[in-house]
This record gives sequence, C-alpha cells and structure tokens, in this order.
Amino acid sequence: MISHLSPFLSPFTIIHSFCIIFCPCLQLQPFEEENPGFWRSEAQKSLQSVLDRKLNSNIAKNILFFLGDGMGITTYTAARILKGQLQNQTGEETVMTMDTFPSVGLVKTYSVDFQIPDSAATATAYLCGVKTNLNTIGVSAAARNGVCKTQKGNEVTSILKWAKDAGKSVGIVTTTRVQHATPAATYAHSASRKWYSDADMPDAAKNEGCTDIAAQLLKNIDIDVIIGGGRKYMTPKGTKDPEYPRDFFSRGKRKDGRNLIDEWKIMKTGKVAHYVWNKTDFDAVNPETTDYLMALFEPGDLRFEAERDPSMDPSIVETTEKAIRILQKNPKGFFLLVEGGRIDQAHHAGRAYMALHETVAFDYAIAKGLELTKEHETLTIVMADHSHTVTFNGYPFRGQSILGKSPLWATDLMPYTTLMYGNGPGHKITNGKRPDIKTKDYIQLSAVPTESATHSGEDVAVLARGPMAHLFQGVQEQNYIAHAMAYAACVGADLRHCQGKTKTSVDHTGFTENANVAGRPCGSVALLSSLLSVLLALTILM
Repeated sequence: MISHLSPFLSPFTIIHSFCIIFCPCLQLQPFEEENPGFWRSEAQKSLQSVLDRKLNSNIAKNILFFLGDGMGITTYTAARILKGQLQNQTGEETVMTMDTFPSVGLVKTYSVDFQIPDSAATATAYLCGVKTNLNTIGVSAAARNGVCKTQKGNEVTSILKWAKDAGKSVGIVTTTRVQHATPAATYAHSASRKWYSDADMPDAAKNEGCTDIAAQLLKNIDIDVIIGGGRKYMTPKGTKDPEYPRDFFSRGKRKDGRNLIDEWKIMKTGKVAHYVWNKTDFDAVNPETTDYLMALFEPGDLRFEAERDPSMDPSIVETTEKAIRILQKNPKGFFLLVEGGRIDQAHHAGRAYMALHETVAFDYAIAKGLELTKEHETLTIVMADHSHTVTFNGYPFRGQSILGKSPLWATDLMPYTTLMYGNGPGHKITNGKRPDIKTKDYIQLSAVPTESATHSGEDVAVLARGPMAHLFQGVQEQNYIAHAMAYAACVGADLRHCQGKTKTSVDHTGFTENANVAGRPCGSVALLSSLLSVLLALTILM
C-alpha cells in the first residue's frame, strides 16, 4: 500500500496535506457529512423513492428530446459541479435537473465505418433509427460521404417526420445553425453534412440532383417551429445581414439566388407565421396565436452562453419555452428536439469553461421543459450524441473550482488544471515548458497537438422520465433510441403500444392507466439501474 502511494508523497503533496490540517478554511465539506448516520439516512431516502415509483405505461402524447452535443459523462459530471459552485456551493453534491430522471441507460455511439462517430452519423442513428457512416445525414450506410449518386434510394426518415405524419406538431431548437448536423437529421437527406447551402456543394453533386440542407428545411417536412442560427445559408450571395451589415462573412451565401426566408413566408400564407432574427421581435411573438415560427438569431451558430448579448439573443431556456408553448396547443401532442449544440464546439476548441457553462444552461432548459409539460403524458429524454477527450483528474479538494488547478503539481514543477484534453489546440510547449493557467479564455492543455479536439468513443448516458421511460435502460445501440421513442408515442411503423386501448383512468399518482390493452401483459418491472460512484481517498500519513 505504501509503495503504491509513494509516488504521490511529493513535497507539494505534503505541503497541501499540512494546509488541510492546519487551515480550517480549506475544509469545505459540511460537518454533517462526517456522521455516518447522514449518509445512511440519505441512502434510505433514495432507496424509498425508487421503491415508491410506479410504472408509467401511458402513450406519450408529447416527446421532448434534449440532446447535449458532446455532453459525455465527464462533461456531465463537471457541469454538475460548476452549477453548484455558481450557486456558492461546493458543487459535488449538486442535483442537476437531469439527475432527477428515474431511468438511466448507456448508449453505444460508434458509426458503421468508424469507432468514434461525428454528430451527423449519431443524429441519424438516434433520430432515424438507422446507423450510418461518418459525415452523412438521413441516409443509410449504403450512402458514401460526399458522393451524391449514392444518396438516392438510401434516404431514411426521422421520428420528427413520423410524429408529423401522425398529426403532431413538431419543432427544432438549437444553439447552432439550424442546418447543422443534429437538427438537419430531423428533416434532411444528405451525403455530406457540410452541404449547408448550394454554395457548399460541388458542381457534380448539384448536377446529379442533390439538394443542399437549407433548401430541404423548407421542402421535406412542414416544421412548425424552427429556432437557432444560420441566416446566411438562407439568402442570396452578398445579401447584407440585418445585424452585421458590414461583416462580409455574415452575408448571404446562396449561389442560386433564392431567398429561403421569403419563400418560407410565402409558403405560410393564410397561417399566423412569424420570422424573427432578434430578441425584441421574438419576445413579441404570442405563442397562443402563432401557427409557425422561424427564428434565426445569427448568420451562423449562436454565441456561447457566456458571451451572449441578452438584449439581442434569447437564452436556450427562453427558446425552449417559446417552442413548447407554440407546439403544445395541438391536441394530438408534439415532438420537440432541443439541442445544446455548442457544448461540442467549445470542446473542439479546448475551452472547457465555455463547454461547462453551455451545459449548465442546457440543464436549465431541461428544467423549463419539465415545468411546462405534464409527466404523465410527456416522454422527456436527455442524451448526448457522443463524448469528447476531456478528462477530470488530479485529486482536487472538495469544493475546489472545477475550472481551476489541481492541488498537486506535476514533475515539471508546474501546476495543471483539473480538466484537460487528450488532444486539441491546447498542446503548447515553449522552451520545453507548459504555459501557466490564465482566464476563462484559457485553452486547456492537451496531450497531442491537433487543430481541433476530436470526439471520443465511450458510451454516453441516456436519461428518461414519463411514459415508457423504463424502455431507456441497459446498454443499447444508439439507433434503438428512435424506435423506443416511437413505440412510446405510437408513431412510425410500430403501433403495438396503442392497439386495443379504449379508455384511460387517472390514479392517485397522476399517471393515466390504460383500462383495456389487447395483447400486452401488465405488471411491474424494475425501473432503475443504479450507477455506483467510487470515491478514491488518498490517505497521507504525516
């Protein structure tokens, strides 16, 4: 045991241990946690809450699907700590909104052709129910990346379309451009995720009849609510942006001369349809009288939450609320995808500060979604599409800033951050030394120099509550998610869940129980597979 711990007994470790003993201000854990009875009591409360749960086997009138792009387990855990620390707590004990979901499972994220996927392949899996190749959207693995002619005949449809075909209202909310991989998989079929507008397509693809993603946003599905960024892919080349008229890179990109925003308005003639690009006009939209909403707040992706101008752009909480209030007027229910898309983009840039603040904002949007919907009729899913190479390391003390330094120093006599990356732009060695730690714009150190940090390939969590939430347990392939959601809501091809149902009654839990179900046995099943946390305690004998 001593030989195992001896590498940690550096002078710096001994100094920190001395400080913990003689500096009470560093002892941040609550006094009650030193009492074994505290932990036993908390465990009993949790146990009883699980025992008291009842199976909700209702048909899901609504599906509220929250997708944290790049929100792997490390990001999830670190964001939980940050959320608490932003509230002047130690952070580790904080309960995120998504932590309260009773059903938890793991999802395998590999694509057909790569061990580690991208957001296009993963979105096609969990939205369309079919695994595919890297960089392709809404097509099967028979399609090849960037090859238009392989796209034809290999298109696959999404649960958003299945819901629309069933008479439900549908919407997408994202913090990226609405033509980006995740939202695009709800409506588009493209051999390349990069074909945002026709200007991004090779001539060969256009000559072979392929259509850019922005154009498919109008053509393929009648989407009730579209919220995000991406104005420049909708307007003719050179069109000045209304918010940044002097910025050349914000101007319209389309070579075909089409103004898709104007076309969308014409398509909605006779309906109450609003196009907005700023918060003032967005706030003026009355959801009670609105049939359609297209809100594009930036030429490209939205600003990071930490840099957002609240006078110009609404938060993801506000956009989620507006979308739900518009969609929920439909008596047949709705499907809404809400993507925290810039979690991923911050990680690609090696900016853990931005990634975690995006995740905290995402969790607040989930809370707003639960507030506006009823659990007995709304299946709410929270999931990541893939993970990132960010790591959580270094034995930080309880309550230490998740964005700060480890109390241990490295053998090069330099500090290091608790969070760092396996690869990315943060690999910076000057004269054989690592840089010191700076501000919120600090790019975390990475082991391997790459222009952009890559994704990582471990499983991601899926969390569920509401009707048929118990379907989202165990370890599943990612394409299973679309089929499980569709089964719960009786949309798509598998309608067994709704066959033979004649009436409903409400019990004291608020869940509606089906009075007559043909061919489906009733009974209770285990709801929750617990995730066990292992606390590694480093004991130092002075």
